[in-house]
Amino acid sequence: MEDTKVAYIQCASGVSGDMLVGAVIDAGVPLEYLRERLSVVLKQKDGGEITSKTVYKNGFRALKFDVNPSVSHQHNGHRNWKDIVEIIDAAGFDDDIKAKGLKIFRSIFEAEAIAHGQPFEHTHLHELGAVDCLADVFGFLSGIKYLGIEKICVSPINVGGGSVKTVHGTLPVPAPATAYLLRGMPVYSSGVEFELTTPTGAAIIKEMSADFGAFPDMIVDTIGTGAGGRDIASAPNILRIFIGRAGRQTSSDENAFIIETNIDDMSPQLYGGVMEKLFRAGALDVYITPVIMKKCRPAALLTVITGEDKIEPLSQIIFEETTTIGLRYYRVSRETLQRTIHPVNTKYGEIRIKTAVRNGKCLNVSAEYEDCKKAAAEFSVPVRRVIEEALRQANDS
Repeated sequence: MEDTKVAYIQCASGVSGDMLVGAVIDAGVPLEYLRERLSVVLKQKDGGEITSKTVYKNGFRALKFDVNPSVSHQHNGHRNWKDIVEIIDAAGFDDDIKAKGLKIFRSIFEAEAIAHGQPFEHTHLHELGAVDCLADVFGFLSGIKYLGIEKICVSPINVGGGSVKTVHGTLPVPAPATAYLLRGMPVYSSGVEFELTTPTGAAIIKEMSADFGAFPDMIVDTIGTGAGGRDIASAPNILRIFIGRAGRQTSSDENAFIIETNIDDMSPQLYGGVMEKLFRAGALDVYITPVIMKKCRPAALLTVITGEDKIEPLSQIIFEETTTIGLRYYRVSRETLQRTIHPVNTKYGEIRIKTAVRNGKCLNVSAEYEDCKKAAAEFSVPVRRVIEEALRQANDS
């Protein structure tokens, strides 16, 4: 199976549209490729030219992306949603990029509308600058498609601090529209007295990220570094994108979660039914371990291994069927061998044989226990004799 190409965006010094585009250019996207993709956008009356250059932030090399306005139009155009849609429709973007871009811009307009308390259709772009914002959004979208990135994960976002000057006056960081865009995302402030996260950067991350948190399991192939416009004494104003393959490829279920809880006040008779219900609901594995809790109380540690999509229904079952009042969750790496099942004919009837393979090498062969148990009862022989016969037939076939 072909490896999934993933990207991890590190926002230790915030995130903005120009930082994101600078990072993907540094990771290998040719500037001329973006000029071609953005040609219609850049020909708008308040358009201009895109450029990139190497800069140094606190001694670290990074790539700075800029949209330089035309000589005759040194101000940003104020456009509403309808204007933006018309430009995007005329730009000739691929359907997938167009759809993602419209989704990002809708988020921006919705946040601006909420911040200013006005109808969506009356909202305009101000500080964002219509062409600047279009170039950032579609430059980044075109860049990640060029790089073949299929999934994006993002670190917690540093929003900065202090205040920012806008056409509406001086506002605390994060500015209102940015704050609304950041809802649902992990954010923090390092105490730097600058606006580090912009509405465009927040909107792109909001709509394009599949996950937030620490570095994912991945094999890094390329690193791109984009520069922001600030010079900060305490930290370089840069954003990094790490591009590579997702984790180590295993046969299946490599990304799993554990749900666990300690129970010391429930009748042991109930555990069998709990386990059966969890398996029926899709748990990958369920087991119980005897443990000693505080004050030397004996207890049972209930552990459930599951895929991410089953966490909620399995948690509900545990809360309903046991006496626990709290659960623990954590991600684990899980490798399972490739398995095939085929029947063999024995003097005790048909028995299924399970074969486990890794890297093309057979590592384990076993007889299906339930088949052997049923055959042993039918022929009044020990189960181990049926197992031995089934494995002998499997080795001969």
